[in-house]
Amino acid sequence: MSEQPPHDPHEGPGDASGEEGEHGDPLERFDEIIDAETDRDPDLAVIEAGSRTLRTQAGPAGGGELPTRPEDPELDRALRAVEAELVGRWPETKLEPSLARIAALMDVLGEPQRSYPSIHITGTNGKTTTARMIEALLGAFDLRTGRYSSPHVQAMTERISLDGAPISAERFIETYEDLRPYVEMVDAAQEHRLSFFEVMTGMAYAAFADAPVDVAVVEVGMGGSWDATNVIDGSVAVVTPIALDHTDRLGETTEEIAGEKSGIVKRGATVVLAQQPVEAASVVLRRAVEMDATVAREGLEFGVVSREVAVGGQLLTLRGLGGEYPEVFLPLHGAHMAHNAAVALAAVEAFFGIGSRHARTLDIDAVRTAFASVTSPGRLEVVRRSPTVVLDAAHNPAGAQATAAAITEAFGFSRLIGVVAPSAEKDVRGVLEAFEPVFAEVVLTRNATPRAMDVDELAALAVEVFGEERVQVEPRLDDALEAAITLAEEEGEYSGAGVLVTGSVFTVGEARLLLGKDR
Repeated sequence: MSEQPPHDPHEGPGDASGEEGEHGDPLERFDEIIDAETDRDPDLAVIEAGSRTLRTQAGPAGGGELPTRPEDPELDRALRAVEAELVGRWPETKLEPSLARIAALMDVLGEPQRSYPSIHITGTNGKTTTARMIEALLGAFDLRTGRYSSPHVQAMTERISLDGAPISAERFIETYEDLRPYVEMVDAAQEHRLSFFEVMTGMAYAAFADAPVDVAVVEVGMGGSWDATNVIDGSVAVVTPIALDHTDRLGETTEEIAGEKSGIVKRGATVVLAQQPVEAASVVLRRAVEMDATVAREGLEFGVVSREVAVGGQLLTLRGLGGEYPEVFLPLHGAHMAHNAAVALAAVEAFFGIGSRHARTLDIDAVRTAFASVTSPGRLEVVRRSPTVVLDAAHNPAGAQATAAAITEAFGFSRLIGVVAPSAEKDVRGVLEAFEPVFAEVVLTRNATPRAMDVDELAALAVEVFGEERVQVEPRLDDALEAAITLAEEEGEYSGAGVLVTGSVFTVGEARLLLGKDR
């Protein structure tokens, strides 16, 4: 294993660009950043060619599979009891913008979230995959990691990971039982009880402290400023691409949403900023100036130099804060995944002080091994062949556009059938319009959650977008999957037809189980 880059989590991050002493007047510097953000090329020399793989460099495939129900009936009953208590609280979709309850819980627990350094991740799309990439990179340098992500695809326990794997059912139950008296104490003192997400966040922070971890990789649940995760002081704040989503809670413009999300930027931190709409970038950059934070921007301080389609993924050359990283195999599809990789790499470099205190790259072999081992369940994940069935959790127009482009590039289906089951509160028309050019036909259905969109309302929208002859309705997801597979098989075994199941993380999770991808 390569030598671990030196890092002092209590030391200030410095200038991520590596150009010391050039900050000048903050407002002048801000204007320069805005000009650069506006003028830069958003596509960064993307190369789409070839069929090459570096699978020989791949490390062990850790972290890819999701947890299943415990085989021990007694343990399963105990886990279900804990899950029921958690679900009986305010759902994570019901928000009361305050950190008072989670701060009170952290106080009675002795501030566990301050016992380790953190990398905090916000944005609209790509948060979970970026978190998994950061986790893999940190693990490649022998750091013990804790990762907190949401929502879960199949099992509640997958939200809390240690060393790249979801915590066991036993540990999940123990952590909850340890916290229960403190949760009840806070509940009694507050106007509203702690929500599901607040208790889960407390459990994650406590589990990380108990492990203990060397670094926590924490994904916000929604927004940033008032998100329960925001009681940490992340030395690195990552902002993945911002787009319109949760507009009823976060704001109706990208500026408003960026204002809420930029609340994770703490004083003196390093902000790793993915490619953004200019109006969103300007809000985040203004917050960075206010907090005396350093900014590393994709397309300027770091980015994707080149990208070649490869068997099972793509071959990348990434430019980090310390230099270039050639021939990095990423076993995930799509340009958006390459950009997630660039952001993850810059975040880890910033955590190790590269670009400020250290003018060098990370060990290239460790970086290659880490990226080659990355998995992201439910993100362009193939779960069946003949015909090929792909799952993707795209649930807003920006995510759907990225998925449509990626599946066209990576798979080249002769005919693609869509299975779509979104949540009612989403921009469903925007999602359908993004997929219309790539779906030959679409099968509309619903998942089992109360948030699922009514199929009749969904059908009315889809007919407007696709035309009646391209739309089929199957109210049950299992029937919808069977119908889509039948449509794909109509062209014959060797036709190259495929099925894409999408619209919601919940839909993907249920489809994953129905198609036997539960082990």
